[in-house]
Amino acid sequence: MSFGSFNSNQPQAKAEINVVPLVDVMLVLLVIFIITAPLLTHSVKIDLPKASSNPNITKPDHVELAIREDGSLYWNGELVQKESLAARFALEAKKEPQPELHIKADGTSKYEKIAQVMSIAAKTGLTKIGFVTDPAGEQ
Repeated sequence: MSFGSFNSNQPQAKAEINVVPLVDVMLVLLVIFIITAPLLTHSVKIDLPKASSNPNITKPDHVELAIREDGSLYWNGELVQKESLAARFALEAKKEPQPELHIKADGTSKYEKIAQVMSIAAKTGLTKIGFVTDPAGEQ
């Protein structure tokens, strides 16, 4: 039983890759790109107005509210009562642009007082509330 011989006259399959169709396609694409490339560089000249790119930055005012250890409140350095805060916050909330509320509390003041001030400010419509801290005082 023989599987094959050296003297066989049977045709064998070629193991070569035919690159002629690939070269034909590449030449067609090359011709197309050579024809269309000059058409893409044509442009219409338009005189556009010049605009400045400097942003107009308006910094909103800020209100500094200090809370001391004994619960006393200071509106930009002026002593105020807790009952008048809602009216003051409402006036500030109506301004455009709305000012930022900077809360500056002593390290020993109770969180309850700070939370009450923040609650009043949020109810009246102030949305920009932040805390002022002193990083140099940390140890």
